[in-house]
Amino acid sequence: MNAPSEPLTGLTRICQRVGVAADHGGYELKEYLAGKLREAGYEVTGFGDRKPDLDDDYPDFVVPLARAVAGGEVARGVAICGSGVGASVCANKVAGVRASLIHECFSAHQGVEDDDLNLICLGGQVVGHALAWELVQGFLAAKFSGAERHRRRLAKVAALENTPPNKTS
Repeated sequence: MNAPSEPLTGLTRICQRVGVAADHGGYELKEYLAGKLREAGYEVTGFGDRKPDLDDDYPDFVVPLARAVAGGEVARGVAICGSGVGASVCANKVAGVRASLIHECFSAHQGVEDDDLNLICLGGQVVGHALAWELVQGFLAAKFSGAERHRRRLAKVAALENTPPNKTS
């Protein structure tokens, strides 16, 4: 993988349009990553926060991003809150979104390759700039394998989105 300060040279770029969103806990990291993505040639759509505000709530920014990912307005998304946990929980409530909290390099690409992850969640108070950029690069460069076993598993997960909570099968 390239050094975190380098653009995605040498890697196959899978998507061009990336959405980013963060509350106050992830604002600074979001701004840094949005700048790196633009430098690397990505079209970046910001979903907020537009300025640090201690009274903001991550769902106000993560939900519009997740809807944009699910609706195809952006190819993939990056959501950041203080720990990344709230962003992940929130994003996964939107049908068609497969989001995960990622703080290490293997899962950043493997989540896309095996689970067709389309939104990465990071903790702005947990992950530093260099690692965050490396994680985002791996996430964006990865491609879903399309293997039958992965498609089968994802179909089961997608079926849950239309299953009432009290139904057991």
